[in-house]
Amino acid sequence: MTLWEGRLGSEQAPELMELTESLSFDRRLAPEDARASRAHVRGLARGGIITAGEAAEIIDALDQAARELADGAFTFARGDEDIHTALERRVAEIAPGVGGKLHTGRSRNDQVATDLRLFARRELAVVGGLALDLSEVLAARAEDAGGAYLPGYTHLQRAQCVLLAHHLLAHGWALARDVDRIVTTARRLNVSPLGAGALAGSSLPLDPEGTAADLGFDSCFENSMDAVGDRDFVAEALFDLALLGVHLSRIAEEIVLWSTQEAGFISIADTFATGSSMLPQKKNPDIAELVRAKAGRLLGHVAGFLATLKGLPLAYNRDLQEDKEPLFDSVDTVRRELVAMKGLIATATFNLDRMSEAASDEGSAATDLAEYLVSEGVAFREAHRVVGSLVREASTLGGASIADLVRAHPLLGERALGLLDPAVGVARRTSPGAAGPAAVARQMERFREGIASYRRRVDDLLALDDRER
Repeated sequence: MTLWEGRLGSEQAPELMELTESLSFDRRLAPEDARASRAHVRGLARGGIITAGEAAEIIDALDQAARELADGAFTFARGDEDIHTALERRVAEIAPGVGGKLHTGRSRNDQVATDLRLFARRELAVVGGLALDLSEVLAARAEDAGGAYLPGYTHLQRAQCVLLAHHLLAHGWALARDVDRIVTTARRLNVSPLGAGALAGSSLPLDPEGTAADLGFDSCFENSMDAVGDRDFVAEALFDLALLGVHLSRIAEEIVLWSTQEAGFISIADTFATGSSMLPQKKNPDIAELVRAKAGRLLGHVAGFLATLKGLPLAYNRDLQEDKEPLFDSVDTVRRELVAMKGLIATATFNLDRMSEAASDEGSAATDLAEYLVSEGVAFREAHRVVGSLVREASTLGGASIADLVRAHPLLGERALGLLDPAVGVARRTSPGAAGPAAVARQMERFREGIASYRRRVDDLLALDDRER
């Protein structure tokens, strides 16, 4: 049985069914479809379209079918093109006669849009929570690092010494922005399309506002054509997840670099590393490498789906069936990445002595020397020229050390010599948001407050799933 057998007189070709079926991937929307269907039935009863008794019978059948799906006892039929068809068919089998009223006043167009919004709302909240879990690990490792410092880099060249805590929190703030975007997207998509029908609404006394409230939506649609044709929320979700994946890839890239013998800044726990099938000495950062690689896949989903949307006329087109697989894959990919990266970072060992050794390069104090001259009344450009010439002279073959040159320079001398100690330089970074101890302590407090605030927003989203009446 198909949903349109009254219009088409012959059975569809198997080639058509093979291309158009979506049951193989949209069956994961079963909980959302059952939930939205229950809300729709209650709305039909409120409008007097079906009786309270009929509504109860249909809802009981929906509950039984949903249990069968959850338990793996549900038997799919050959004609089940998608999860919506399968669930409706089973309801009609459980409740003959009255089950056929389930789809009254509803189209698969507004049905699937509702299901996908419910799914995206919940899954984005879950991803946001996992990102906060990783953020808390970064904060904990930053606190544990205390006053440890390492070189900060620009262009992958040593620039200035920074606290390790400051470096870790830099990644934490990026994740915090990701959570903010995700929560905002989830709130923006929290509009119910149920009641829009195929594209024009219905002549029946439906209750879109009631079903919206029933499902925890903040509001219902204003334009029925926009309601069924809109997939902005999928594109936004894909972008949010892709950018989160990019930020994870940047962390992963540093882990790969830091874990090399050349850098030696970090040692990955054996439980979160792999070996080589041929090289007995190897310990490989495979989690980080895969996270780095999967960012490309996430970015591809964004570009691919936007290309799908760009040429679609109003209202619904079957092209929109392509919204689910990239969204499902992006959600699943990012969830796995966040959990794996949390474990990797939580169990890794930071080699603080090696970091300190790398930070002892006297060249890393160049900016501190220039700022010292500024504090003595020298214009910054002149100070930059003076210190740059000292570094150039020290770098020539057989040249004196920077310390010797500083000691001998009339504008610097013994008073500036202590700035070559990286611990001294780090301690001097006192401006707001800087990499020194006092500034980082204030930053840590604000970061912790931010995590707590985002956690409340994520929890509020998750609680919407409990609002079904």
